[in-house]
Amino acid sequence: MILPNDDELLLQKLREESRAVFLQRKSRELLDNNELQNLWFLLDTHHTPPLIGEEQMIGYDDFKKVGEMSGDKYKHFFTSVVFAKLYQQDPLGRISILQYFNYVMRKVWLHQTRIGLSLYDVAGQGFLREADLENYILELIPTLPQLDGLEKSFYSFYVCTGVRKFFFFLDPLRTGKIKILDILACGFLDDLLELRDEELSKAVQENNWFSAPSALRVYGQYLNLDKDHNGMLSKEELSRYGTGTLTNIFLDRVFQECLTYDGEMDYKTYLDFVLAMENRKEPAALQYLFKLLDVKTCGYLNVFSLNYFFRAIQEMMKLHGQDPVLFADVKDEIFDMVKPQDPLKITLQDLINSGQGETVTNILIDLNGFWTYENREVLVVDPGMDDDV
Repeated sequence: MILPNDDELLLQKLREESRAVFLQRKSRELLDNNELQNLWFLLDTHHTPPLIGEEQMIGYDDFKKVGEMSGDKYKHFFTSVVFAKLYQQDPLGRISILQYFNYVMRKVWLHQTRIGLSLYDVAGQGFLREADLENYILELIPTLPQLDGLEKSFYSFYVCTGVRKFFFFLDPLRTGKIKILDILACGFLDDLLELRDEELSKAVQENNWFSAPSALRVYGQYLNLDKDHNGMLSKEELSRYGTGTLTNIFLDRVFQECLTYDGEMDYKTYLDFVLAMENRKEPAALQYLFKLLDVKTCGYLNVFSLNYFFRAIQEMMKLHGQDPVLFADVKDEIFDMVKPQDPLKITLQDLINSGQGETVTNILIDLNGFWTYENREVLVVDPGMDDDV
């Protein structure tokens, strides 16, 4: 598809208008609330007895009958494929009405959301750039009751915080754009739109990256680290992140490999760092950290790489008056944990497949993480012990 050039303003306007008309037509094809209520009424009055507990079921004949009564707008929900997808081994060959209705609701929501996102797809090619997603989230804020208390002066930081999660996990090659289909499939939008619920518990909010408490926590940490209040973080300032026990060698690598300005890190780059550190079981986070650990850019970690980072752990142990652990022992433990295909090289895929990526990175970059690993057996509390003993 040939896109209009930047100077072809009339063609650009025509294209935008035609896309808007197309999306409006698609939106009208979706079931509205009244039509969904009508569907529920028809399913309720044509269920196939008997009940399973209190749950209504519907057989294929009644299912097709409801489809015929509903009309053309509903017909793609009443196919044999849909029925088979929801069949759960009922001895009478029926499906759950509630499960079916939830399936329809989910499909309608997905199509609505896809159309909503597509309105921000300036190029019209099924991708959103960072600026597009920023506009989407910014205009979404007033519709989310859980964000009512946010100061407008914080909106730009909130939007940046939200957008980074999408791009950190969905744009691993850093192309600057992500597929709308990937946004719909990843589940992050569910977390974002969960903020429509006015009754969210404190625990749920704390575990939701997009909640106001979570965004304020991350930004507050950034401000606390920024001791000279210049809006950027130096290596020395970042060294106080978490428990303040990240090694200098690792921090050097962060500032070598990540985007910095005159040797300092901005909030956007800091967000990528936080997402990597807080999600070390996830492939995207391990990819971020693996790039830092791969000092020779050879695509794998070998004995040299492991020793390069672990030497800094040994030095920190000496500074804290602890007896350093022998590298040979740690190296053997790491290779035993990961079980790489090549016994002398650990690739990113080896690290991901092993399920031990978080433990390995803890051992190599963070004294506190290494100490926790070394004392894991001591730290397992006997449930029969009295806390006062």
